[in-house]
Amino acid sequence: MIRRATIVAVGRLKGWAAEGCEDYLRRLRRYFPVEVVEVAEADINRLGREEALAAEAERILRRLPEGAHVVALDRESGSGYTSEELARRRLEPLALSGRSHVAFVIGGPLGLAPEVLQRADERWSFGPVTLPHALARVVLLEQLYRAVKISRGEKYHW
Repeated sequence: MIRRATIVAVGRLKGWAAEGCEDYLRRLRRYFPVEVVEVAEADINRLGREEALAAEAERILRRLPEGAHVVALDRESGSGYTSEELARRRLEPLALSGRSHVAFVIGGPLGLAPEVLQRADERWSFGPVTLPHALARVVLLEQLYRAVKISRGEKYHW
């Protein structure tokens, strides 16, 4: 299993999403350190789509930890996995290969810029539906927690 995670996400959370994330962060941190880095969302009312994505990409790329295995969450080009596959086929092998620090990238309402997707070592998708970025963060943290429980043979996922 991975030994450290960083989540680089566009935008700040509030309300139910912030509460959900805090709950899963508290659970995950019993197993390994998890850092959340929030980068400012571009003003899409003032900037065009490409300008906004480029501004967010610059902020994201600056905050990616050196040496981390980067996973971009992208509905369109990401691969989908079951919870068991995430645990056994994606996260466990990373630790065994010496890539135990994983950085997950979650875009804002416009998604992720091509430069961020190109920088990623892999891309995951949580399915064909479009999730609000706040919900995607909750789902990511829940799936990481579920993967830990699966890897440890604990009963959470049954």
